[in-house]
Amino acid sequence: MKLGMVIKPSRCIGCDGCTVSCKTYNALGPNVVYRKVHKFEVGKYPNAKRASFPALCNHCENPACEKVCPTGATYKDDKGRVQVDPDKCIGCRMCMGACPYGARTFNWGPQQSYFPHSEAGNVIDEAVAPRHRVGVAEKCTMCKNRTDEGLDPLCVHNCPARALVFGDFDDPMSEVSKLVATGRTYTLLPEKGTLPQVHYMD
Repeated sequence: MKLGMVIKPSRCIGCDGCTVSCKTYNALGPNVVYRKVHKFEVGKYPNAKRASFPALCNHCENPACEKVCPTGATYKDDKGRVQVDPDKCIGCRMCMGACPYGARTFNWGPQQSYFPHSEAGNVIDEAVAPRHRVGVAEKCTMCKNRTDEGLDPLCVHNCPARALVFGDFDDPMSEVSKLVATGRTYTLLPEKGTLPQVHYMD
């Protein structure tokens, strides 16, 4: 099994639904983002328009981050996803420097609150402490708990524009395999030799 994704930037409406879904599901604190949506303008006046480009960990088949990790904290699991074992991570951040996609973040801690002046807090504030460790590298897990149960990652599930397609690249009948078979997809920075399992299609 080789789980991955095909992203269609031309369908992305820049709503940040994937980012918010990811932050909520993973209980990510302020300034911590696993899923980014880059926004920019294309064309020139009077024909300029806004474009959006979703980005995340590419869950590479040949991950540069895994190669430089001195403790084996970064590894590929049996479903092709790149994961981080927080118990093995020593916080050297070598993986962050090696990743050509800027897909990793670091838990500097202590966790800040979204509402520092409020005693009420919120669901994310309450959930952060037991789920994240200070001093370790973090990244998109491709919603491991959900995808282990055969569900789509939450970003895919909640995308209103259906810009994200998730599936098993080892299954030739999966939608992601069929999209790649059209020859119209591409990966980011192919010259790096990382063989991303996140493809883009326009």
